Amino acid sequence: MPGYSEKLDPTQGDIDNVLAAIVASEEGSGRMAGYQPYSILLSDDDGQPVIGGLYGYQLFDWLFIQYLGVPASMQGKGVGQELMARAEAWARGRGLAGMWLDTFAFQARPFYEKLGFSVFGEIEDHPRGSSRYFLNKRF
Repeated sequence: MPGYSEKLDPTQGDIDNVLAAIVASEEGSGRMAGYQPYSILLSDDDGQPVIGGLYGYQLFDWLFIQYLGVPASMQGKGVGQELMARAEAWARGRGLAGMWLDTFAFQARPFYEKLGFSVFGEIEDHPRGSSRYFLNKRF
């Protein structure tokens, strides 16, 4: 019988092992997921500590943008647009079908729509009284 343990702070090794099980299962099915992590790291100057950026991953034919973080001091200066443009160029270069992401109503939905993303789903009352939106951009 399997053992189960719940953790609020899994290690990177724990996460990697879960991912490895998913990838092995997909490989056994004859479908290749093509999982590939992707990031663009942002710093004040080359070689300085990371202060923001973009992180996501390719799975099958789409790039999922999991995190986009721009420090307050850099917001409104085109940095977020540049990060997204670089991610799109990378995804297009790999021949992917598009990009997708999620955001909350109080976050950046208008920003993503300005970049050509469209809403394809919504979870109402997440958080209560607001919504979480799922957006994609097909190439």
